[in-house]
Amino acid sequence: MSAGSVIPTVADVKDAYERLRDVVVRTPLLRNDELDKRIAAPVYVKAEPLQLTGSFKMRGAYNRISRFTDEEKARGVVAFSSGNHAQGVARAAKLLSIPAIIVMPSDAPKVKVEGVQRDGAEIVFYDRFKESREEIARDIAEKRGCVVVPSYDDFYVMSGQGSCGIEITQQFPLETPPQALICGVGGGGLISGVSLAAHDKWPETRIVGVEPQAADDHARSLMTGERETNPADATSICDALMSPSPGELTFAVNKHHLSAIALVTDEEAREAVRFAFKHLKVVAEPGGCVSLAALLAGKVDLVPDEPVIIVLTGGNIDPQMMADILASAV
Repeated sequence: MSAGSVIPTVADVKDAYERLRDVVVRTPLLRNDELDKRIAAPVYVKAEPLQLTGSFKMRGAYNRISRFTDEEKARGVVAFSSGNHAQGVARAAKLLSIPAIIVMPSDAPKVKVEGVQRDGAEIVFYDRFKESREEIARDIAEKRGCVVVPSYDDFYVMSGQGSCGIEITQQFPLETPPQALICGVGGGGLISGVSLAAHDKWPETRIVGVEPQAADDHARSLMTGERETNPADATSICDALMSPSPGELTFAVNKHHLSAIALVTDEEAREAVRFAFKHLKVVAEPGGCVSLAALLAGKVDLVPDEPVIIVLTGGNIDPQMMADILASAV
């Protein structure tokens, strides 16, 4: 299979799950009485902040890099990311004894930079408002011979992220299918893989994506049927979701599986961070809990008393940001 050129199917997601099952953490599907009370429905929370490197990104990174040929392994890997994919690639490369170079924005959260450094990857910083991370990565690949591993628009990355969805379908305890599965959207790699797994078992379940208001490219793309882009100067506290546009491969899947996109404000994301910390006992970054934010803010239409699943995607938040968010509770 040629990575990056073919749209994965649920069979590919299941293949990735088998490859990853002894490598990644089988994160729990949590319940919480306070959340159920707030939403007036049973809520099941997939807790990917408890994953290796603190986010789901390890799944796709390992599934892609573990399939390198011997010649590709010797050349090494280069990736570009604001942090979570960076850490996933760095950890996967370390486990597979492959050299890694990560192109990261100079304003990336310190906790994510430190995570990459701990796993021994080389970091090349860039200015996200003035430079192209894709061009920098391509230049490194040409000069050093590295293999570029994108953060979402890749056959094996998407398939690997979908292993999270396989786990969800196995862990969900009810015979009645969930009315909806809600998940954050950046480039669309996770929700595309998860939707393939979910719709294979629950074809009528609604898949709802959630984006920051400042980066609503998927919402606009679903309306127009074309891949829309975000402004180059768009900013949000949800740094993990600030992809420039939907991926070509991810949108090819998502336009058929997503029923809606909810948009959340930065303050709604902060409130979700506080709720996750206080009630779920999970440390979540703002971009990693937008699904919870949309639920708490009433931005997803739900039928009372019917089960719903949300995915918390990452927990790599700087301690000072967490302290400021907790201190700012109204």
